[in-house]
Amino acid sequence: MNDARVLVTGGAGFIGSNLANALAAAGNDVIALDNGYLGTPENLSAAVEFVEADVLDEGLPTDVDVVFHLAALSSRQMLEENPRQGARVNIEGFVNVVEQARDDGCDTVVYASTSSAYGSRTEPSPEDMDLEASTGYDASMLGRERYAEYYNDFYDELTCAGARFFSVYQGYGGAEGHKGDYANTVSQFADDIANGESPVLWGDGTQTRDFTHVDDIVRGLELIADHELAGVYNLGTGDPYSFNEMVELINDALGTAVEPEYEPIPLENYVHDTCADITRIREATGWEPEVDFEEGVRRVCAPYRTSA
Repeated sequence: MNDARVLVTGGAGFIGSNLANALAAAGNDVIALDNGYLGTPENLSAAVEFVEADVLDEGLPTDVDVVFHLAALSSRQMLEENPRQGARVNIEGFVNVVEQARDDGCDTVVYASTSSAYGSRTEPSPEDMDLEASTGYDASMLGRERYAEYYNDFYDELTCAGARFFSVYQGYGGAEGHKGDYANTVSQFADDIANGESPVLWGDGTQTRDFTHVDDIVRGLELIADHELAGVYNLGTGDPYSFNEMVELINDALGTAVEPEYEPIPLENYVHDTCADITRIREATGWEPEVDFEEGVRRVCAPYRTSA
């Protein structure tokens, strides 16, 4: 994308700020909208216009060519702590943004969904498999997808495409240093090990995740918008790693030998394994992940090696 006017909701958060900064660097006119709950304008480059607002507000700056709707209460824990607000933000907020965008003549919306509704699977998960809302977070994001289906079916001029993210990561040196327990596990574990602390793994550490670097997520979102896609698309690697393997890679990258601690899994219906089938996005856009997990871990750990 270049020379477009773009709105990124949740634009000062982790994925949102990476997307907003990349789009601005490519020559787009970018507005990052955020209410400051999980994001901070310090994540944004000077080339990005920051607007402090909530996706439930009226009068949003939706007179744009493309809306990337990434704003959400984005974890199981957040929805369990405040299910009403989670439903309002994740579903009503989505509808509010799309309606205002449509009224302003914007016909391309790309939005964040979730891969957690696939449940626990070691086989690659395709987009058309049966899904289950095992948590309030799953339910709210699948509600977002159902509304997107309605918009795609009912309005010929409007395209809504959802991206189901798989375990997106970057280091604290990216845009998650302020998020604490809400930051991705790769950055949390790397920070623990770099400081000589044992990371705490649930169970026996054999659970797997399809860890996907934020740079690949950003490219995928851009391509979805460029191709004006509709429907839902997985953004993952199809190459999962266990938490034990992650700790080993971090130790290798840092030159340390910190052993993890193990605790019983505290959650029911815990997702033990994830793996993306990326056939659909590859066939639609040619997108492939470019940052393998070993390289991604080295990137996460590099600032600690530099400052040592």
